[in-house]
Amino acid sequence: MVTAYIGLGSNLAEPVLQVRRACEALTQLPETRLLECSSLYLSPPMGPADQPDYVNAVAALETTLLPYDLLAGIQAIEQAQGRTREVRWGARTLDLDLLVYGDQIISDKALTVPHPGMPERAFVLYPLQEIAPMLNIPGLGPLAALVANCPKNGLKRHA
Repeated sequence: MVTAYIGLGSNLAEPVLQVRRACEALTQLPETRLLECSSLYLSPPMGPADQPDYVNAVAALETTLLPYDLLAGIQAIEQAQGRTREVRWGARTLDLDLLVYGDQIISDKALTVPHPGMPERAFVLYPLQEIAPMLNIPGLGPLAALVANCPKNGLKRHA
């Protein structure tokens, strides 16, 4: 069993519902058990400013799926919830990112783990810290140090 962390985000088509549905869909992945899903957080868009704010969360999974199989599973959840890939960092119904996969470091055309944008993304680091405060991220170090160096940039916990 490997512990993996998945970032969840949405800013279209009832984002709170999209993220909650996705967290529930993670429980249906084969050979996988959902350990925890963080609180929901609101964050300003990272890409084009002419889009709604995002709802974000992070989920912890225990899985025996290989990283590429887990990636395929989360991409299938995105598609089932209407995800289309048109504009980079544009508005979307659902975005699921494989953030961490055990202690592995993977870097190829299909997958980069740990997720390369993590150190600058408050909407990933703060929800991740909520569910895994002692996490040591392979190649990046203690999560607490990353959080200490990442301002919230408008991130707030959803009521």
